[in-house]
Amino acid sequence: MNIAATSVRKTKLLPYLALVIGILALSLSAMFVRWADAPGPITGFYRLFFAAFMLAPFFAHRCLKNCTLNRTNLIFPTLGGLFSAFDLAFWNTSLDYTSASNATLLGNTAPLWVALVAMLVFREKLKKDFWLGLGLALCGAALVVSTDFFIHPTIGLGDLMASAAGVFYAGYYLATQRGRQHLDPISYIWLVAVSASLGLLVINLALGFPLTGYTSQTWLVFLATALVSQIIGYVAVSYALGHLPASVVAPTMIGQPVMTTILAIPLLKEVPQPIQLLGGIAVLAGIYLVHQSHGRNQAAKLDA
Repeated sequence: MNIAATSVRKTKLLPYLALVIGILALSLSAMFVRWADAPGPITGFYRLFFAAFMLAPFFAHRCLKNCTLNRTNLIFPTLGGLFSAFDLAFWNTSLDYTSASNATLLGNTAPLWVALVAMLVFREKLKKDFWLGLGLALCGAALVVSTDFFIHPTIGLGDLMASAAGVFYAGYYLATQRGRQHLDPISYIWLVAVSASLGLLVINLALGFPLTGYTSQTWLVFLATALVSQIIGYVAVSYALGHLPASVVAPTMIGQPVMTTILAIPLLKEVPQPIQLLGGIAVLAGIYLVHQSHGRNQAAKLDA
């Protein structure tokens, strides 16, 4: 192993740490939606609207200091925001019709679509160990939620909505990978939040959902999901996507069902079954294989 390859691995520590923080923050999303006494798209709208409001001063400061916005730079955050709007609209609503475990698993099928697009459109070469890791991680995630899934084996409306959310989630990953090449995480996430909140506003108005009239507890949940899930979660993932390809970040985010299961023990008093613990180990093993594959590809490029 040469010095350059070792240096690459060290510089990737922060992106991987950001992924861990992102997984932890985003794993609370289902719980926030359940705690909010409001339609799913409304919770998604205020999650993004409040996040945009809280990030506005930071974005303004960065823009005044060194504004690099132009028409080209705005394309990908706008696309990412629209993908995010439909992702949240479908996924949040799915929680009214299916379990949090099912919604989390099906919403995280994004790696399949990301990998296929990366291979077919971007001509990214994905080796056998990558696909092995991806398959192992997906199978592990299925085991994590198997107890609930077998109780509700029929793919219903909620499961279809969560699956649709997974497709839009993949679109967000791919748009962000390109958009982060020209924008810092704060600027990118603010632009995504503005675009997505406008998209969700249109969706809510079209569906006839009221924007006001909710309890104080629900408003607190709106603020919490904006701060934790949107700002902390998406800034962390956005930072990682600026340093790692989407085909690596997306499979790592399959760890969300595992983290959701762990957090459900103290927060929802749900104790996982042994088969779910086995699934968690499989997910971690799959993620490790994906990262090892990416590391070898990077080292091979440096040695070439």
